[in-house]
Amino acid sequence: MRVLVTNDDGVAAPGIRWLARAAARAGWEVVVAAPASEQSGTSAAISAAEDGGKVVVEPYDLGGVEAYGVAASPAFIALLAVHGAFGEPPDVVLSGVNRGANAGRAVLHSGTVGAALTAAAAGIRGMAVSLDVEFPAVDDDTDRHWATAARLAVDLMPALRAAAPGVVLNVNAPDVPFAALRGVRRATLARFGQVQMTVAEAGEGFVRTSIEASAEEPEPGTDLAALAAGYGSVTPIRALAELSDVDIPGID
Repeated sequence: MRVLVTNDDGVAAPGIRWLARAAARAGWEVVVAAPASEQSGTSAAISAAEDGGKVVVEPYDLGGVEAYGVAASPAFIALLAVHGAFGEPPDVVLSGVNRGANAGRAVLHSGTVGAALTAAAAGIRGMAVSLDVEFPAVDDDTDRHWATAARLAVDLMPALRAAAPGVVLNVNAPDVPFAALRGVRRATLARFGQVQMTVAEAGEGFVRTSIEASAEEPEPGTDLAALAAGYGSVTPIRALAELSDVDIPGID
């Protein structure tokens, strides 16, 4: 099985190293292609920095795993991989491990999830993997339990491969040692994400925003509730599709 590993935190982020190495240890053929710089919040944007009409791609040392830093958004990287830019197209796209949970309907804005959904739109199975680190974020990632999220991804691969092409599993792990994980729960998407944007100030010629932790109690059965209780969460999602059950008056 050929696996593309990407993310939105950038090729130098610690989470992608853990995920790529876990995939390689599982015996899969792994290639890493991730943004050369952070691309958080880019959703499924198709954007890149070009030099003479060419997307900039540079080899990156990831300790024995074939890896590239790409001057592009995660979704664009996934699309490039589907079209053979980094060798044979992947069977699966693993995106992560993201620094911070990707939970609730706010996954719409996630570059991590956007890469997996872009692959799914091309008929390739995808998994977005995130670690629930504290908010507000701190700079030191030394003690984060990246291995917990990476192991969950490997353990859930049989479920992903058994799913229909185009399915994405959105996986979140609490920041605890794997032995302290209470289990994994299938969960629905919470109504909101873990954090929310607010308008802090609006004046003439400017708007200032801020990011705040959600004050709402997580609804039972949602991904945020599972994380709060010490469980990993997994939510099957799929790329955009038309709705056949919506009536539009006057139109057949």
